[in-house]
Amino acid sequence: MIPLLTILLLHLQAVISVHTELVAIPVTVTDARGHHVSGLSQGNFRVYDDGRLQPIAVFHHGDEPVTLGLIVDRSQSMRPKSAALLAAVSALLQSSRPDDELFAVGFNDRVSFALPASRPYTSDARQLEAALAAVHAEGQTALYDGVAEGLQHLQLNHTAKHALIVVSDGGDNASHRTYAEVLALARRSNAVIYAIGLLGTSPAEEEEDAGLLKRLCKDTGGAAYFPRTPDEIVAVSTQVARDLREQYALGFAPATRTDGGVFRKIEVRVSAPGHGRLHVRTRAGYLVGREKP
Repeated sequence: MIPLLTILLLHLQAVISVHTELVAIPVTVTDARGHHVSGLSQGNFRVYDDGRLQPIAVFHHGDEPVTLGLIVDRSQSMRPKSAALLAAVSALLQSSRPDDELFAVGFNDRVSFALPASRPYTSDARQLEAALAAVHAEGQTALYDGVAEGLQHLQLNHTAKHALIVVSDGGDNASHRTYAEVLALARRSNAVIYAIGLLGTSPAEEEEDAGLLKRLCKDTGGAAYFPRTPDEIVAVSTQVARDLREQYALGFAPATRTDGGVFRKIEVRVSAPGHGRLHVRTRAGYLVGREKP
């Protein structure tokens, strides 16, 4: 006969060895006018994993701290837009709160962090704004590298909500990373990517790529905006800040596990009588397991 203590220890080891990874789903719900819809409950949501309805294990809606990274283009093509860029950065940082975790990545030919390595995050928006303003616009554009560094840096965070905001004209002509690599990093993260695209007066400017910014954002449940005036920049920054605060946070445990980084599609449906037709924005899917070495 096996002693009772041995049985309990074996059971405890079995419990500890079971590791279930929750898939986090940030969801934004808006009405026909584009206004955020608050006050929905878990029962209003349905989550489908590759077409299969999944039990919702986590549900939260409400204001909570955000880890926010600004990915700021300081390449030569942004020199005529420096005033607009700094206006966007200022407006975004002013919308932050004391318990948010902030950081910034600047990129041209190379990628650099605005904060020292010993301090991965700050809550001092003014310090971050001053550091970004001191960087001169020069060189080519390594946008993919900048976004990749931002996604990896988010792994050091201490909050439940994670977001990157890219401020750029969208061009890339110097990255070592590819779009596919950045997309894979984003799909392994629960970060939402937004973009504020500062395009020139001519839509044919060589290094601009609005489509690239849109693709980066759509796959993670974010959105890309293209303001043309200082007032529009402030309005867009306010919109992005509110978007982050109004998100619903859902989570589920995948019913099946697959090795090798297989992509699985996510669909979120919302039914809320009395609210009319609703628009749901969330991530397109996630990668299961880790890549095989």
